[in-house]
Amino acid sequence: MRFDPMGALQQLGRSLMLPIAVLPIAGLLLRMGQPDLLDIAFIAQAGNAIFENLPLIFAIGVGVGIADDSNGAAGLAGAIGYLVITAVLAAINPDINMGVLAGIIAGVVAGLWYNRCKNIALPDYLAFFAGRRFIPIVTGLTALALGWLFGMIWPPVQTAIDQSGQWMIDSGELGLFVYGTLNRLLIVTGLHHVLNSLVWFVFGNFEGATGDLHRFFAGDPSAGRFMTGFFPVMMFGLPAAALAMYHTAVRDQRARVGGMLFSLALTAFLTGITEPLEFTFIFLAPVLYVVHALLTGLSMAVMSWLDVRLGFTFSAGTFDYLLSYGLSSRGWLLIPVGLLYALLYYMIFRWAIVRFDLKTPGRDVVMQAAVSEEGEVQERGPAFVTALGGSDNLASVGACTTRLRLVVRAVEQIDEAALKGLGARGVLKLKGGHLQVVMGPIADGVAEDIRTALRARGKPVEAPDVARAMAPAAEQETPIQSTLKDADLSHWLEALGGVDNLRCSELVALSRVRLEVSEPSSIDQNALSALGVAGVQRVSDHCLHLVLGEQAWIVAQQLQTEIQRHGS
Repeated sequence: MRFDPMGALQQLGRSLMLPIAVLPIAGLLLRMGQPDLLDIAFIAQAGNAIFENLPLIFAIGVGVGIADDSNGAAGLAGAIGYLVITAVLAAINPDINMGVLAGIIAGVVAGLWYNRCKNIALPDYLAFFAGRRFIPIVTGLTALALGWLFGMIWPPVQTAIDQSGQWMIDSGELGLFVYGTLNRLLIVTGLHHVLNSLVWFVFGNFEGATGDLHRFFAGDPSAGRFMTGFFPVMMFGLPAAALAMYHTAVRDQRARVGGMLFSLALTAFLTGITEPLEFTFIFLAPVLYVVHALLTGLSMAVMSWLDVRLGFTFSAGTFDYLLSYGLSSRGWLLIPVGLLYALLYYMIFRWAIVRFDLKTPGRDVVMQAAVSEEGEVQERGPAFVTALGGSDNLASVGACTTRLRLVVRAVEQIDEAALKGLGARGVLKLKGGHLQVVMGPIADGVAEDIRTALRARGKPVEAPDVARAMAPAAEQETPIQSTLKDADLSHWLEALGGVDNLRCSELVALSRVRLEVSEPSSIDQNALSALGVAGVQRVSDHCLHLVLGEQAWIVAQQLQTEIQRHGS
């Protein structure tokens, strides 16, 4: 299978959301326990414990996020991988500090091994360690090798990273401007999470705490510069842009879009989640979005020039502003700067929308909710499946904080109008069938609704959960497929030594055909490879597994039918 770099980065960005999701509660506990608030030491230490163990949390979270079915075995393997890597590094060179990167690498390794080996079969005397139990073992061995490798090569890399981070810090407003601009531009691909993970969790060091975010809450007076500039944009600028879109909407459409724009603006103001609002104009007015990115960079530079320091654990919204205000420096300046930014955004957006007749919400064709062929409004899950080209078009369904992350077989089958009618704020079509649908905070719930709808149709797109994967083949649900053509069936029988050589055929793990044969030497593995078999695993002398993927069930069913027919 060809390596898909864009898909890999998308998957990494999505998997980072799980460990990042624990930071708000950590920040809340740490802040509320401080002397200037509740002054309760154990509450502060509870939050601090999460920050001090961020690399381990990332190892677990990234492992689970990358695993096809989000299985906990990948998280356990990620933790083991991280512990092995750090132990080896400490033995080689105690000065090496990979920080959160070690956890991310361990999680990636664990997740990849899980996807590759979760159904691995071993000889009978090692059968206890087969399947998911094999993942922590192979991850630990891989981490041992990686620990030695990084022990040799990481010192110069660590120096380069420190120098890069130091350049952004020492470059003052220029470095901040570059970071802020890139942060917004990378939203189009969803890769801003990767950039943020370096800036917020890696760059800089203060009494063992690394990264701008961690250092801020550890009391570093120089930290917070890579977070402060987001507050004027997210709390004031973008809500003002939403107001401009409302005022420029067609008068009889304002009631329709007013509630939507108000909710998007309120979400941005309170929580700092801005992607749904940004995707209302990112494609309709790309030049305007570039201006928005430049204004974000400018905000980073201006707030630093004013010597304002603010921090957040989730995003630059009102909640985080109030919680971190006690640790801030000149935090009150956010109000006047924010009001100026609101005026600036409102004027620019209103002028651009009217001048260039941009089809922002309320100025476009009214989108109707997705309906079935009979005309009835569908439930959310089935409606999204229909808008995404049907169940046969969906190969993978996932979500991060604000967007669906999908893999589809035919992008041209996507109904963007129907998706927007269902509340989508934007649709990103990437290479290799990768698709992102911006939904806002409801994205994860929508993804689960889609998966539920697919399961109801017998079309699961992700690896099954543990209970289903371990169920006997006869009890597993099987997707509705067509039968093999007679010519294809004859090729299969020929490759397997003829129907007389077959005793039993059944589906296992939804992706394999389990065969009992009379004479294993009659199997033609080259012919099986030509038929699409990815691998042949011998379980015992007369039992083998054909690793086949999606076509496993139809092959298993047809072969068993031929065995029964021949036996009768």
